[in-house]
Amino acid sequence: MEKRYFNPKIELLPREELGALQLKKLKKIINKVYKRVPHYRKKFEEAGVKPSHLKTLEDIRHFPFTTKEDLFVDYPFGLLAEPLEKVVRLHTSSGTTGKPKALFFSRKDVMAQAELIARSLVMSGATSGDILQNSMTYGLFTGALVMHYGAELLGMLVIPAGPGNTERQIELMRTFGTTCIHMTPSYALYVASLIQEKGLKPGKDLKLKRAYLGAEPYTEETRRKIEEMLKVDVFNCYGLSEMGGPGVGFECPVKEGLHLWEDAFLVEIVNPENGEPVKPGEVGELVLTSLNREAMPLIRYRTRDLTRFIPEPCSCGRTHVRIARILGRADDMFIVRGVNIFPQQIEGVLMGIKGVAQNYQIILEGYDEMTVKVEIDRDFFDGRIERLLKLKEEITEKLRQAIQVRPKVELVEPGTLPVSEGKAKRVIDKRTL
Repeated sequence: MEKRYFNPKIELLPREELGALQLKKLKKIINKVYKRVPHYRKKFEEAGVKPSHLKTLEDIRHFPFTTKEDLFVDYPFGLLAEPLEKVVRLHTSSGTTGKPKALFFSRKDVMAQAELIARSLVMSGATSGDILQNSMTYGLFTGALVMHYGAELLGMLVIPAGPGNTERQIELMRTFGTTCIHMTPSYALYVASLIQEKGLKPGKDLKLKRAYLGAEPYTEETRRKIEEMLKVDVFNCYGLSEMGGPGVGFECPVKEGLHLWEDAFLVEIVNPENGEPVKPGEVGELVLTSLNREAMPLIRYRTRDLTRFIPEPCSCGRTHVRIARILGRADDMFIVRGVNIFPQQIEGVLMGIKGVAQNYQIILEGYDEMTVKVEIDRDFFDGRIERLLKLKEEITEKLRQAIQVRPKVELVEPGTLPVSEGKAKRVIDKRTL
């Protein structure tokens, strides 16, 4: 079963041949949306381009971007490239404000994304003998269902646990011998802390081997903390609903960036200000074009996710391009006293400090004041005030060095801050500017 989802003719394809395959698919997709999607035809004509202008992969730069605003033109069916009767599934974005983005899948789209998941799981070392506990949110969000279908396709036993009810999550792991988990990194930290509180020993009381984490950016420090607490191999999983959900990119065991499956997606990184390609290794906005999508292909979709290419070949032998872990979304950045700050910068500092627990929250208020509330290990609340003060000063100074702003730091007991079972809400902006 596993051999079926490792295809060296695709995954190890020489770059020149991979580019030729992409160009063939890209021409087909560009022609399709021009003929069948009035919105794209209009955008192309306004930009002065036609499908015939696409002769090389570089020519895609002359075609217009697709933004989240485009998904609301002629909402909800305006970007369909197939008749509605060919559509078998609807997913929506996980956004919490305004009307959600509607994303449509044909039967072919459902299976194609499942196959990318199966390929990714095999790359990580998973087999049909593994048991996956899927703790992402089932429903309109793509995260859980797409992973579920891919794992089943590989032949894994899937436990559709969904998020929350953490006591039951742990009991399921113990009873059924879960070997792989799929959840957000923030929830994984919470589950790991509860496992420790119960005195359970990973490797003895639990059979966990791998954790697939996604749906929110996280840092290397967070990965190491989860690996240490759960004694698992943590793999970064990247995807977005607009591109079919998880499985767009995945880490191989080398864990030096995520491979993006270029037989399914054309990948660009552009300057978020002017849309021009960035220099090699420079951070910019990830832009994706779906090459296999049938019902609703998107051309040059601006993800708002910030990353960079890793130009060196991967030692695993796979030729598909690698990107560095997502720094954050352009939308996530906030400014304090003239300094651009991403929540991941703060997380990276906190998760590397001994004594810090799994949860934190950033509160912006007043004119431009930032408070970082940090949960710390329970044994620090032992009555020794000098120990707490020393930890507080260490956190404050390391944050100042990392973000060039000295925040107010509040230390709180574990369980004080709200726990997110889905995407964590780390920043509360109460400023009145």
